[in-house]
Amino acid sequence: MTRILLVEDDESLGFVVKDNLEQEGYQIDLQVDGKAGQRAFQQNEYDLCIFDVMLPEMDGFTLAETIRKAGSEIPIIFLTAKSLKEDRIKGLKLGADDYLTKPFSIEELVLRIEAILKRTGKKTTVSSGVLQIGRYIHDSKNLKLTIDDFQQELTHRESDLLAFLIQHKNETLSRDKILITIWGDDDYFKGRSLDVFITRLRKYLNRDTNIKLSNVHGVGFRLEVS
Repeated sequence: MTRILLVEDDESLGFVVKDNLEQEGYQIDLQVDGKAGQRAFQQNEYDLCIFDVMLPEMDGFTLAETIRKAGSEIPIIFLTAKSLKEDRIKGLKLGADDYLTKPFSIEELVLRIEAILKRTGKKTTVSSGVLQIGRYIHDSKNLKLTIDDFQQELTHRESDLLAFLIQHKNETLSRDKILITIWGDDDYFKGRSLDVFITRLRKYLNRDTNIKLSNVHGVGFRLEVS
């Protein structure tokens, strides 16, 4: 799954961008000031960064400059309320890959992210292409699960989780590994969400008796195919 570091101090905008990008299948780590963004970058691995320019503690330009001086060539998109030519030039000189002026549409942001990831070869997701499990065909691109003449529409999260389980079929996967891979965090509330998604997938897969999605007590889950 493509992991993005989003640093935006406007809580409302940050939430909207994070929520919409997660619906598109991206894993988003939202930080609200430049120094927190710097710490997150140092502690984790990301595929792309989105920085607001006007940030508390450390502005987006300085954050990007720090990252570039450390030798990272990770793609960076700047978000800013400024439309001055000088600011755009400064951002590009710092090694930014793109620059969006507020207000912007989420659709435009998604298209720019996809273009950058495609260009840099960093487009990575948990699910990719068509996978088969028993008599089922999982089409992750179109978010569909098909068996015989029956077709189930999937959400991005359902699709990513199912693809991850299929790729590790007949293996016992820990809850922590699933949560960190798919949700990016293993806290209590995301754990409860995982249980809900597992229940849904069991229902979707019950048309093939050779498939069993089992709880492994105290460990996690196992997708078995006989």
